Amino acid sequence: MFFGNKHQPTTDNNDDRRAIKRRHLIYYLRVWDLKTDQLLGHIVDINTGGFMLISEKPIEPKQTFGLEIHWNTPDETEIRIQFQAISRWSSNDINKAFFDTGFELVDQVEDVLKPIREMIEEYGFQN
Repeated sequence: MFFGNKHQPTTDNNDDRRAIKRRHLIYYLRVWDLKTDQLLGHIVDINTGGFMLISEKPIEPKQTFGLEIHWNTPDETEIRIQFQAISRWSSNDINKAFFDTGFELVDQVEDVLKPIREMIEEYGFQN
């Protein structure tokens, strides 16, 4: 699935190119780069095909990353998922101090998709 740049105008306001609707999260979950063990950014919206990340530094498109998201459920159970994702596009955020980057999930396996669906259910809201 390809995530188009949210800042690019479309010719038709009803033109939604995503096969899977994105869900905006109530709060931004942190995403860690496994190679550098550094915070890469925060998820702004997500679906089972990919996500948009906001970061303080630009992220080069067409790069493959090993990433990790971890969070606690309401009963304080820690969930960690590690996965591969490819950066597809990057642009300045509305706030020019930040950058938005679209990622496509490489790992389309149930071990990755199941916790993402649960995360969306628990922390997302319906648009």
